[in-house]
Amino acid sequence: MKLRGLAQLLAGVAIVFFCSSCEEVPSYVEHPLAVFAPQPSGYWNGDGVPGSPKIVVHLSEQKAYFYKGKNLVGESTVSTGKPGFSTPPGHYHVVSKDPNHVSTVFGDYIDDAGNVVRSNIDVRKDRRPSGTHFDGAEMPYAMFFNGGYAMHQGYVPPYAASHGCIRLPRGMAEHFFDASPEGTPMTVKE
Repeated sequence: MKLRGLAQLLAGVAIVFFCSSCEEVPSYVEHPLAVFAPQPSGYWNGDGVPGSPKIVVHLSEQKAYFYKGKNLVGESTVSTGKPGFSTPPGHYHVVSKDPNHVSTVFGDYIDDAGNVVRSNIDVRKDRRPSGTHFDGAEMPYAMFFNGGYAMHQGYVPPYAASHGCIRLPRGMAEHFFDASPEGTPMTVKE
C-alpha cells in the first residue's frame, strides 16, 4: 500500500513538472530533488559605505557582486537568461529604474475568474486563448541596463532560467536597487 502511495505522489509531481513552466514555479515543484540544491544566498554590508557603486554579474557563477569604490559590499545569487534567451555580456549602465515594474511582454493569460489558462507567455510569440486577457509578470526593483533587459527581484533557482533579465532574490533586490542610482556601471561577464 505504501508503494502505491509513493507511486501516486511521484506521478503527481511528474504531472506538475510537465504541465508547468520553469519561469515562476518554485524549484521544489519543478524539480522534486531541488530541495537539496543550493538556495538563493548572499549578503549586504553596503549601508553607509562611501564610494561609487558598481555591479558585476558573472554568468558562469550565477552571482552578482556590488562594489562601492573598490570595496565589495554585497554578493547575491542570481538567475540569468536560459538557453535561447541569454543575458548579453558587456559593459552597461543603469539607464532607468522602476520599483514597481510590471512586464508588458512576459506574464500569463488568465480568464475572467482569475484562473491562469496559460502561464509564462511571451505576448510577441504566444497567441491569446479566447476568453482570456494578459496579466504581466511583476518585476519589483527593476533596473534597466540594456533595452528591455533589467536586473529585478524574481524567482532564483540554482540555474539560468529567465528570459534574459538578471533576477535577484527577495531581500537582495531592494539593496541593489536602493544603492544604484541611474548611471551606475554594470558589467556582465561570461
